[in-house]
Formats: sequence, structure tokens, C-alpha cells
Amino acid sequence: MSGIESGQTPNRARAAGFRAALFFAFWLAISGWKAADLPVGLMAAAAATWASLALMPPTGAQVRPRALAALALHFLRGSVVAGFDVARRALGRKLDLNPGFVTAPLRLPPGAARDAFCALASLAPGSLPVEIDGDTVLIHCLDIKQPVAKNLAAQETLFMRTFHDE
Repeated sequence: MSGIESGQTPNRARAAGFRAALFFAFWLAISGWKAADLPVGLMAAAAATWASLALMPPTGAQVRPRALAALALHFLRGSVVAGFDVARRALGRKLDLNPGFVTAPLRLPPGAARDAFCALASLAPGSLPVEIDGDTVLIHCLDIKQPVAKNLAAQETLFMRTFHDE
């Protein structure tokens, strides 16, 4: 997601192989594992790969596997905790809500990386980024007493370690 550094060229074949594998895995996940349908899945993955390379050429950015694992674990843990919190609030006798908006600073520069991070942040139960104004994001949350901005900053740090040069 970061730009190509001086002297570095993106490996188009590697990017194509990675994307094709992801598209084929996605196709298998939604269509099933029928052997007769595999040629259709391979053609669909090839077409999706071609379109993705045409619309979003590789940039030469590297994904750091350990940082990706840390981000995934942080996100999964946060989603489970937030999901239980939302369920507790929704199923309790008294709605324990204090909804409102919280602002949080963003360190990612405008562009695809920031957009991807905000999309990831929107998946967390109980909070939703609704607007970006400069380097600040406005987040709607079910309880403004929660450390929403602090949690978002921690997640952004992990995201930057994974996909973006700090």
C-alpha cells in the first residue's frame, strides 16, 4: 500500500499468483468443493486476477507476516470482546448505552492504506467510523465512555507495521 521505493520494482508475477490464490480460495469458500466446478472457479479466479492487476497494479509493498498475525489476533480478540459487550447491552434488562461520537487522530496519510484501515475498523462491533476530516476520524459508538480512540490508535499502529512503512 505504500509506494514503490527508489530502485524497487513490483513483482507482478508474484502479486498475480498471490491474488489468484486468494480469489480461488474465496471462490471455493462461496461455491463449495465440487470437482466438476473447479474449471469454472479457475477461470473466475483468472478473470478476477486480471481485473485486479489492471485496476490496482502492484506497488511493491511487502506484508510483514508476524505483524499481520499480531494484527489478526488483536482484531479477533477485540471483535470477540466488543461482540460480547454489544450482546450484553442488547440483551440486558436495562439498555446500558451511552451512544455518541468520538474523534480520533489518524496517522496514516490519505489514500488506499487509510481507506483499508477505516474499512477494517468499521468491522468492529459497537463502533463505526463515519467521517474523515483531514487527519481526524469521527466514530459513532454505543458507549462514549469506552476507550475507542485509544483502541483505534493501537489498531492503526499494528496496521501500519503490517502494511505500511512507519
